[in-house]
Amino acid sequence: MSLEAAARAWLSWLSALTLGQIWAALCNPPDTPWKTALVVGAFIWTAPEYYGKFKAWRRGRKRVKFVYPMPKEAASTWHGEVIPNPDLFAHTRNPALLPSNASGEYITCYDPSSGEHIETRRLPSADDIARQVARADAAQPKWARTTFAQRASVLRSIKAWILRDMDSIVAVACRDTGKTRVDAVFGEILTTLAKIDWLVKNGEKVLKPERRALSLLLAHKISEVHYEPLGTVLACVSWNYSFHNALSPILAALMAGDAIVVKCSEQVAWSSDWFLGGVKACLRACGHNADIVQLAVCLPSVAETLTTNPTIKHVTFIGSEPVGRKVAAAAASILAGTTIELGGKDPAFILPSADMKFFASTWMRGAFQSAGQNCIGVELFLVPRVRQEEFIDLLLPRVKALRVGTDVGALISHAPIARLERLVKDAEASGARILAGGAQYIHPDKTQGAYFAPTLVADVSLDMEIAREELFAPVMTVVPYDDIDEALAKLRAGRFGLGGSVYGASRKECMHVAQSLQCGMVSLNDFGVFYLNQDMPFGGVKASGYGRFAGPEGLRGLCYPKAVIEDRFFSLIRTSIPAPVDFPLPAGDKPWIFLRGLVFFAYGAGVARVKGLLDVIRMAVA
Repeated sequence: MSLEAAARAWLSWLSALTLGQIWAALCNPPDTPWKTALVVGAFIWTAPEYYGKFKAWRRGRKRVKFVYPMPKEAASTWHGEVIPNPDLFAHTRNPALLPSNASGEYITCYDPSSGEHIETRRLPSADDIARQVARADAAQPKWARTTFAQRASVLRSIKAWILRDMDSIVAVACRDTGKTRVDAVFGEILTTLAKIDWLVKNGEKVLKPERRALSLLLAHKISEVHYEPLGTVLACVSWNYSFHNALSPILAALMAGDAIVVKCSEQVAWSSDWFLGGVKACLRACGHNADIVQLAVCLPSVAETLTTNPTIKHVTFIGSEPVGRKVAAAAASILAGTTIELGGKDPAFILPSADMKFFASTWMRGAFQSAGQNCIGVELFLVPRVRQEEFIDLLLPRVKALRVGTDVGALISHAPIARLERLVKDAEASGARILAGGAQYIHPDKTQGAYFAPTLVADVSLDMEIAREELFAPVMTVVPYDDIDEALAKLRAGRFGLGGSVYGASRKECMHVAQSLQCGMVSLNDFGVFYLNQDMPFGGVKASGYGRFAGPEGLRGLCYPKAVIEDRFFSLIRTSIPAPVDFPLPAGDKPWIFLRGLVFFAYGAGVARVKGLLDVIRMAVA
């Protein structure tokens, strides 16, 4: 080995020492001078590296405080004009809702729990949105050069804002969606904080270069996969969790080094604008260009120009199946990757051994969380037929005791109510029993609110439309079954496959059901907790979509993997072309014998491998 090679090997060994090993050596000095010199040298050599890591750690923990005032409309004392039969286009029936100098397209933003007018918002044109995408894309390269510590600092600052102004965030979410404050904390705050903590703790580890295995022929190489930012990505998100659904893809994109355009639902344009304004305020306070985050509020005709914009490198879509198909087709036209999360018909499979009294509260939350407007809410309760009446006796009084407007919030609008009433009536005509609710609820104090009475329907069969279509409403649908495997077979025949849950006293029985369900996520003896663990991938199969967000899979999905291979001892041991196969090839069978020997040496076994090695050596030195 040359002197240079020896020096490189020694320095490589020094770099491999951990801080703990060096500290242990300093606390227990070696008994010979040369060993002492090695330890001191190791300390001197590695000190700058560890100091750099310490500074990066400090930068990553930095939280920047900024002031972002709550809009006056979110205050509990605020009251707006009540709109008769409110919807997004109420301004077309009542021009007084428009500003005096109105021009272009508008939508009406209102509180669905009361029908109170919040604002009439002008929609951007297709050209306006194209300019937003261009601004995000122009700002992305500089953001991609930020360190993980700088990105973590931004996320920690957003977390500090959420904890500091949680009351304001919840108030804004409730005003625009009609949900209760309790539902907002469950679905908006807890999940978003879980996302931030996971990204801060694991983002760098997931995205840093990853070593890959090598074969014998490449033993002198190092193979790595680097995860590079895609560029500018798009997230089309649903209205049911207006804060979390907007921030979740933003947080992931920022950690991945991407710029992002969020296309929110028109139903929550007002709150989404305020939420993204908070993120932009944080970015500016941290010294970054806020253009890397953009909000697009538009109707479907304009949204199509967004999903076919060639600048977009990836599309995340959360919403209905019909729209999801259109988004996937549009993204395919520009060869953008997609993650599609669509509807669900999540079952709670209750085994005969389940403790119904213990799980009753879990099932109430599973059915009525956010008025049932929850993609992983429980839509079907499969109950052993011999225990159906026990289930009803336990749950029905609790369903009837629910207070509309206090325990169960409003629907996002009046639009779903007629369909829900029809589905309930059709089920009743097919033999189901309507034991509670089943119709629109007129709130005595908020007559223009979009409420549906908490509903319990029993004796439902899986071939009824109410059991096949996603309801997204406060409806507890009870499906009695006689045989576990027969019920599982019917569930597998269904269109959806997002999540599910299994309840029972035997882990073996629960795992049998969990493994038989065709869905992306399952909770055993719990409801929906797979989403609170942000280390888990989130997504479904069949008509519930494809791809995953959250977890390492979701974060890496916002990057493109780049394979990088290099010499293990750079410049010291380099790959050369052996003489038997160098161009021009030597005459005779020398190339063939060399390559045949190489194949048997690398992939053969026993005597064949030894003979292959001898052929390689013989031809190389011939």
